[in-house]
Formats: sequence, C-alpha cells, structure tokens
Amino acid sequence: MALRDNQREAPPPAGPARPGSATEEERREEMRRGRRRSRRREALIFLAFTIPNLALIGLFTYRPLFSNVYYSLLQWNMGSPTARFVGLDNYVNWFSDPHSWNYLRITVIFTVATVGGTIAIGLLVATVLNQKLHGRGFARAVVFAPYVLSGVAVGLVWMFMFDPQFGVIAPLIRAVGASPPNWYNSPGWALVMVIIVYIWKHLGYAAVVYLAGLQIIPRDLLEAAAIDGASKWRTFRSITLPLLSPMTFFLLVTVTLSSMSMQSFELIHSMTRGGPVDGTTTLMYQIYREGFVTGRAGYSATVATILFFILLGVTLLQMRFLERKVHYS
Repeated sequence: MALRDNQREAPPPAGPARPGSATEEERREEMRRGRRRSRRREALIFLAFTIPNLALIGLFTYRPLFSNVYYSLLQWNMGSPTARFVGLDNYVNWFSDPHSWNYLRITVIFTVATVGGTIAIGLLVATVLNQKLHGRGFARAVVFAPYVLSGVAVGLVWMFMFDPQFGVIAPLIRAVGASPPNWYNSPGWALVMVIIVYIWKHLGYAAVVYLAGLQIIPRDLLEAAAIDGASKWRTFRSITLPLLSPMTFFLLVTVTLSSMSMQSFELIHSMTRGGPVDGTTTLMYQIYREGFVTGRAGYSATVATILFFILLGVTLLQMRFLERKVHYS
C-alpha cells in the first residue's frame, strides 16, 4: 500500500518539450529573430558597398550622358554664355548632311577591319606564344607592351616609320619589288595606315586574353584527340576554337567599343588629323572637330548621342545573336 502511494506521488520524468509547449515556441521565436537580424545585417552590408558605387556611376556616367542628350537639343557655340533650344534640328541636319554618311561609312570600315584584324592576329600570336619556346616570357612582354603605351606616342613613331623618305616601311616595300603607296596624300591608304597601327597597338590585349583561355583547356581532351589520330588543324577547329568562344565573344564586345571610341581618336589625331580629304574622319573624330575646332558644341553633342546609340545597338545585337554560340564549359 505504501509502495503504491510513493509511485503516485513521484514527479514525471524529464524529457524533450512537447510541440506547442511554451519552451518550443520561445525557441522558434528566437530562431526567427536570429534570421531577421542576419537578413538585416546582410542588407546593411549590401547597401554599404553598393550605394557609394551607384552614386559614383550616376555622377560620372549617367549624369554626363543625360547632360549630353540635353546639349544635343541646343544651338550652342563653345564659349558662348547663351544657348537656344532648337529641338531635333541638330539631328535633322546631321542626317541630311552627305558628309555624315561618309563619316559613318569610314567608321564602319575602320571598326570591321580593326576588330577582325586584332582578334584574328591576336589568336595566331597567342597560339605561337603558348608553345614551349625559349624566351617565351620576354616575347609575351614585348607583344603586350604597345597596348600600355600612349596612343599619341605610338602614332608619332609610326608616322615617322611610314615617312616615304626617312621611314623604314618604304625600303622594305621596295625590297620586295613594289612601290610604296602615298600614305599621307591618299585617303584610302591613310585609312589603311591607321588601321595597321591600331591593330599593332591592341594586338597584345587580344593575345593575352586568348593566352589565358588556351592555358585552361583540359589537356585530356587534346590528348584524347591525338590518340584518336586527329590532325592539329582538326583539333584546333573542333576543340580549341569552341572552348575559346567566351574569350572571342568578350573581345568582340570590348574591341568594338574601343575601336569606335577615344582609343581610335588619339591615333587618328596624332597621325592624320582626320585627313586627307576627311579620309580618316570617323564619328569619334567628328565629335572632336565639331566641338573643339568649329566650336559647335550642341552639334558635337548630337554626334556623340548618335554614336552612343550606335554603340548600344551594336552591343545589344552582339549579345542577342552571338552569345548563343558561346560554350562556357
């Protein structure tokens, strides 16, 4: 009887809290508060790193862009304190001027030639520099060095090299039995001269990008192709080129932008100043000429806005149609 009384009075054994009990709810609430604190901390870190960069982009990129669009609607001469709003008159004048279409044609020729030449020769040079050669590191430095040089300095040196009397190009052409062209007085040959110098200067950039891509190609794929008896050209065409497509796409976008922007202006200005007979005047050089030579700042802003939309359209087309052919693995 006493034993049964002790069993009735004994406390229940301790164990895990049942679901729905006060202890479990407190634990869940504490976990939710911890997750909310973690999300707030991550949001604050994101804003702390993002807001300064967005402010700088807005201040130095988008504000000048919108200001340029506004200036393109004005008839404003450089140095004048007054400007008159003319709406789209500057755009109508540009599209109705036959010289504008000639400048656009020269821009297209220059861009297609420089982008194609830079990428094709850069790939060839990178393939050679990827081989096991003596002095390979020095050769890579020599190839890349022109890219970091000033465009004005490069243009002046090459202008001396193309000189028909004192340059080294004319004797080399005569050595093979041909007569050197009149580089400085022929619009067509002047454009070819600037294209050659641009490709030479930017060749190292494309070669370095392709060289990085060649070094990450899996060796087992190349060894498997060699075991299967594939020729070097077949291996290059079926394995190397597809795996280099991300680098090719990247170079297509970046070299196109650079060849139509300030990096072409400095070469043209130092070598030909847009001549002869406007034979090397691209849209980029027209912006400079209208703004700082003739003083038509409003019209110069109009050409800059047109060039911006051309670049935007070309970039979107490249991303729309060419990115599909890129193999990222």
